[in-house]
Amino acid sequence: MELDIEQCVQQIHDAPPRIALVTAGAGTEALSNLLGVAGATRTLLEAIVPYSKAAMDEYLGTPPRKYVTAKTANLLAGRAYTRARWLESEKLPSIGLACTATIITDRPKRGEHRAHISCWHPDCLAHYSIYLDKGARNRAGEENVVSRIMLNALAQAAGLDVSLELPLTANDRMEIEHQNFLETAVNLYNHKIDFFGVSSDGNIRANKTNHRAMLPGAFNPLHDGHIDLLKVAETILDTPVAFECAAVNVDKPTLEPEAITKRIAQFAGRYPVYVTTAPTYVEKAHLFPNTTFVVGYDTAERIIHPRYYHDSKQELLEALTYIRNAQCQFLVAGRAGKDGTFRDIHSLNIPHSFEDLFLAIPADKFRKDISSTQLRATGQRGSR
Repeated sequence: MELDIEQCVQQIHDAPPRIALVTAGAGTEALSNLLGVAGATRTLLEAIVPYSKAAMDEYLGTPPRKYVTAKTANLLAGRAYTRARWLESEKLPSIGLACTATIITDRPKRGEHRAHISCWHPDCLAHYSIYLDKGARNRAGEENVVSRIMLNALAQAAGLDVSLELPLTANDRMEIEHQNFLETAVNLYNHKIDFFGVSSDGNIRANKTNHRAMLPGAFNPLHDGHIDLLKVAETILDTPVAFECAAVNVDKPTLEPEAITKRIAQFAGRYPVYVTTAPTYVEKAHLFPNTTFVVGYDTAERIIHPRYYHDSKQELLEALTYIRNAQCQFLVAGRAGKDGTFRDIHSLNIPHSFEDLFLAIPADKFRKDISSTQLRATGQRGSR
């Protein structure tokens, strides 16, 4: 159903989702439209316009290779989505809407006039690229097209069956892509796939990985201890590290698809994450050979405890042998126990001849005794 802008925005305001918006180069008309219709406080959590490169770099956390690309728009939307979830505390659905564009200015441009718009919400990342017919419009005309696409993207993400007409010429080119997180999570839950990965810019990988190191965990919630451990591990291993979350766990119920999408939402725009059906490290080694798994002391204890192998030392040794044959190993961070004593790799009772599977993170490189269980118990939230 096609509406005028005011009617479209009013329906957006009346819908449940709350949004964080970030836009650069174009798209401020969409922000003005949202603010110009009564009810914006029901929709808009924050809006940021990082117009300079320095502001964009700070928002993303690192300079992008190029500023006006689909990947950069996706990263911006992921960061906006993370911000929206933090500001809303997950009481209502959250959406991150982003635009990065280069349109008419007061100086000639040799390249294409274009905009990349991304909308990240729990179930899906939608991306819209518009390549404008150069010379067919003035700046206001190009801004209007970009802003209408942004409002349409927002309406669709909010589940509304409404759209604004797009005044496109025959020479305009528009491309739309979707990364469907919920659909992929359903496939994992139904055992149609063994794992899938979501890169920091939202692209889904369902059949391969190029990460040589992974940090497994439940991430309920993701907190600063996880992030600091990842950064230290990257320095020690001299390779990027991805997070890995097992939807199937030895001691806990299987995560439902909606719970999976909530877990991976924590990494949007920031870090790559893989979701697997591999609760044990033998199964992880099968899925990801030639991988170093970054683990805490408590996890390392469980890896070498016969209790997790039907109280059979033989099964334990067979599991460690399988992990070694898969060219996998463990990088272990120490942790303080309930008695306050700090324990590291030297406190582990590692079976003879398997000591080489376990590498130590020195205490002076990493020590952070944050507990996800304690955060949940005290109502604290994780990393933003």
